Amino acid sequence: MRAPEPVIRPALPGDLAAVAEISAHYVRHTVATFEEIPQPLPAWHRRLEELTDRGLPFLVAEEAGEVAGYAYAGPWRPKPAYRHTVEDTVYLAPDRTGRGLGAALLDALLARCAEAGVRTVVAVVADPGGATSIALHRRFGFTEAGRLTAVGRKHDRWLDTVLLQRDLAAADGTA
Repeated sequence: MRAPEPVIRPALPGDLAAVAEISAHYVRHTVATFEEIPQPLPAWHRRLEELTDRGLPFLVAEEAGEVAGYAYAGPWRPKPAYRHTVEDTVYLAPDRTGRGLGAALLDALLARCAEAGVRTVVAVVADPGGATSIALHRRFGFTEAGRLTAVGRKHDRWLDTVLLQRDLAAADGTA
C-alpha cells in the first residue's frame, strides 16, 4: 500500500509549533541556517503575519495530519526597489527527507510566488553542507549567481554561501 500524497497548503497559526521545532533542529545541529538560537514561537507568528500581510506565501507540507516541512518566501532586501525579489526558505522534518517533499514544497512555493507578482526568487545556500539544497534548486531552474566566501561562522567553522536565482518572469513570457 502506497502512502498518501502530502498536502501542500498555506501555513496556519496552529502549524507554527511544528515549524518552530523543525527549524530548531537545523539551528542546533546543522549549518543549513546561519541562525544560532532557535526562534521562539511568537517570532514564527510574527513571520507568518508579516508574510501574509505582504501577500507572500508561507506553506506547510502535511503528511498523515502532521507538519512534515515548510517553505516561505520573504523579502530579499528591505529597500523598496527589491520588492519584486524574494528569498526562499525550505526545510523538512529530519525524518521526512529524501521522499520528494522538498520538491513538492518548492514547486508550490514558486507557483504562489508567481501568483503574488514576484519576478525573481533567490536562494542562499550554505556551502559546504548545502549540496542537496543546491541540487533541488537547480532541478527547478535556478542558476548560480555567485558565491560569498567565508561570510558566516557556525559550529567553529567558516562557511560560504552560494547564491542561486530564478527569474519567474521568463517562465511565463512576461517582462
